[in-house]
Amino acid sequence: MVRCALLGEPMGWHVGRLAAALRDRGHEVTLVRWSELAAEIGRPAGHSSGHDGGPGRERFLPDAIGRADMVVVRGMPAGGLEEVILRMDLLGRLARLGTLVVNSPKSLEVAIDKYLSLALLAEAGIPVPRTIVAQNAAGIENGWNALGRDAVVKPLFGSRGRGIERLSSRDDLAPYLEAAEGRPSVAGPTAAPLGAVCYLQEFVPHPGWDVRVLLVGERAFSMRRVSSSDWRLNVARGARAEPFSPSADWVALARRAAAAVGAEIAGVDLLPTADGRVVVVEINAVPGWRGLEGVVGQNMATIVVEYLEQRLGESCPDCRAGS
Repeated sequence: MVRCALLGEPMGWHVGRLAAALRDRGHEVTLVRWSELAAEIGRPAGHSSGHDGGPGRERFLPDAIGRADMVVVRGMPAGGLEEVILRMDLLGRLARLGTLVVNSPKSLEVAIDKYLSLALLAEAGIPVPRTIVAQNAAGIENGWNALGRDAVVKPLFGSRGRGIERLSSRDDLAPYLEAAEGRPSVAGPTAAPLGAVCYLQEFVPHPGWDVRVLLVGERAFSMRRVSSSDWRLNVARGARAEPFSPSADWVALARRAAAAVGAEIAGVDLLPTADGRVVVVEINAVPGWRGLEGVVGQNMATIVVEYLEQRLGESCPDCRAGS
């Protein structure tokens, strides 16, 4: 039996599916909210927890986190800088002290940050859209001009298409200039709260579909996301999921992208462009699979759990996964 802590929203669909799959295979599962994470340093002598050690060592809370063989991350709620740093610090310390954390804290930290992940993809020679990041009004306007005055703006941290807007006119751009200048502004009902940092990406003409490749270790699962009504191709925004078998080159590109950020379980978005390129638009280290599961006809939670058992066996031979 494996002791697993699932870190995320207990009522979330993916958390529920993973918890059921783990329990079906005989494992102990505890659901933990991000807000419940805590730690104690310098505990009294004689206190024991999942990590052995004397005074000066750490105790992780809740206790299910400290004694877990494996922590599986599902989702990352919004939060301030201090909250994000503390969450990553705690996961990093757990991993350093021997707990298997999937995906790794470093890969989560990279993938959550669109700028950092895109920079690492480009450094690895992976084709990505031209992107400009700025944090004052002049820099934002210069970036928009450089991208042909038709750009996509995205929140630096975000997923499922939230906060993504197309800026094809000065009226579209104006709220972002005002926010950078410290003036309050509203950019529309779907936009993320505006701040000074602006992540601008070239608008890439496309055929009305893209491809999501879900990588679970060495296994790859794919779907095509199609929309005739919105240039944004997220299933969460109404795109239709269809079966799709990408070429070996496309799957290899997705694997290179996942390797660049260090993610074992990853969702990689590939976009074929009107001029014949294929670009990696984004990589997600806490990928969803609700739409994909219906397309591929397999229980993805069970597939993920089988991979987690394999990984635990590799990192902890004494842990008897699946027994």
